[in-house]
Amino acid sequence: MIHELKKMKQTITTFLFMVVTAYAKSQSPLAIPPLLEGPVFDLQVQAGTTQFWPGINTPTYGVNGNILAPTLLLHKGEEVELNVTNNLSTSTTMHWHGLHVAAANDGGPHQSIAEGATWSPQFTVMNNAGTYWYHPHGENKTDLQVSKGIAGMIIVKDDAEAALELPRSYGLDDFPVVIQTKSFDVLHQIQIATHADTLVMVNATVNPYLDAPAQVVRLRVLNGSSERSFKIGFSNNMTFTQIATDGGLKATPYETSRLMLAPGERTEILINLNELQGESFSLMNFGSELPNGIIGAQTVGTMATLPGYDENPLNGANFSLLQINVTAPTTNAITTIPSSLVEVLPWNQSDVNVERTMLLSPMEMGMANMVEGPFGINNVQFNMDVVNEIIPLNNIEIWTITNQTQIAHPFHIHDVQFYLIDINGASPLPEQQGWKDVVLVMPMQSVSFITKFEHFADPITPYMYHCHLLHHEDEGMMGSFTVVDPNSITNLTEDNLILPFPNPAQGVINITSNQRLSPSETIEIYNTEGKLLMVEYSILENNIEINTDALPNGCYATKLNGKFLTRFIVQK
Repeated sequence: MIHELKKMKQTITTFLFMVVTAYAKSQSPLAIPPLLEGPVFDLQVQAGTTQFWPGINTPTYGVNGNILAPTLLLHKGEEVELNVTNNLSTSTTMHWHGLHVAAANDGGPHQSIAEGATWSPQFTVMNNAGTYWYHPHGENKTDLQVSKGIAGMIIVKDDAEAALELPRSYGLDDFPVVIQTKSFDVLHQIQIATHADTLVMVNATVNPYLDAPAQVVRLRVLNGSSERSFKIGFSNNMTFTQIATDGGLKATPYETSRLMLAPGERTEILINLNELQGESFSLMNFGSELPNGIIGAQTVGTMATLPGYDENPLNGANFSLLQINVTAPTTNAITTIPSSLVEVLPWNQSDVNVERTMLLSPMEMGMANMVEGPFGINNVQFNMDVVNEIIPLNNIEIWTITNQTQIAHPFHIHDVQFYLIDINGASPLPEQQGWKDVVLVMPMQSVSFITKFEHFADPITPYMYHCHLLHHEDEGMMGSFTVVDPNSITNLTEDNLILPFPNPAQGVINITSNQRLSPSETIEIYNTEGKLLMVEYSILENNIEINTDALPNGCYATKLNGKFLTRFIVQK
């Protein structure tokens, strides 16, 4: 009886889904975001409206437009400036997902952009050629702002990629493909965290088609969804060639007919259309092939599931993402696929300095919590005032991510690209081999990767690591880390101050001066957010003794009589 009621409920829900999406059945040409080339980029974050259904205006956000954002073209070694102006009625941020930049330029929650303000990070592009993206990363606002439309692709080019015979004419044989699903309420307002994402779109286009030339074509595919994973392939079951993962080109092309993409992941694929002029087929999601436990599969959880999940007809279903119509080839068409790409050299495990474990677990006990959360990392949730990990500059590390929940989590780390070592004790699949910054960790399984924290050190400003299911991130499934170079932490005032000792501190830290200090002088301690903390200290002649027992692990700045003194680290 219960089975029959569930089946009837699913049938009714599917019917309603078909009625709702009937508004969007007429095909539209795939929108191609404009391409911006620097070195200076002016990005206006703004509110607007978009018609997902004819005649119905839905409030959306975008960059330099109503929804989504321009594609940014960067060149390795180039000095760039990105002027991000916030025209919203709330604060925002802008994270350069996958780019290797200093923590102060990363665009995490610590680089909030107030209403009406402009944030202008400047940096040298250090990444290899590849497909990256940018999106908000504000505390408790990421899901809403990305779902409403703030997301854009970043293409990095370099000399190694330029030496290969690859399609690279943007919008002609080299296409951005941003896949998203969205939830809406009865007033056609975008909703979040409902698990009712029944409208599918590519580049914010519902039911899109693409006219692609009869030659080798490059698709840069980004899963920009808040929570849904996809298993992509083609309706005619043709094989295609994967040439890149999150962090750039692979060593050798990989031929396949299926690729799985979790939220935040990117891939670049080549499809050979040389002999298909006049034919049409679809880029598909083969949701029926997703393993259970992944959002987008038939089921998640064993003893419990997500509210409304079983009623979503997209879950476990196969459906079209993008229809491709093969047209006449262009001039100077690329018609072959390279047999090799670029050198990929992961770090040697014998050189590892530290191994860290990240436990993904529910913060409350109960079967529903194993699927719904709230979740944490290493049994804590994100706190803006806490630095969870302190990493020495140039450390080579192995991180093992262990999922103790009943739902798959895409784990993302800022600052670095990593190389997968094993997936639950087995070798990574060919599609997972290459530079990555997101990895999907299956329920009750572990993933290990190796990486190096190089070039940038800042004892005050942290980077993030987190689940890329955006409502999980907003609910606190995130941690922070700083990269520190203890040898370069110096005072920024007088030469009469000696570095804090011991640093990192474990209980008490001492700062010594060559000049006599007065007991009446004022010492102030600030956290990474600039918040003044009440900390016990004492001054005796030329020595300042600070008690750090009440301070959590992290980085702190000190001021003497209102002037910057020095920085120190607490690591218990």
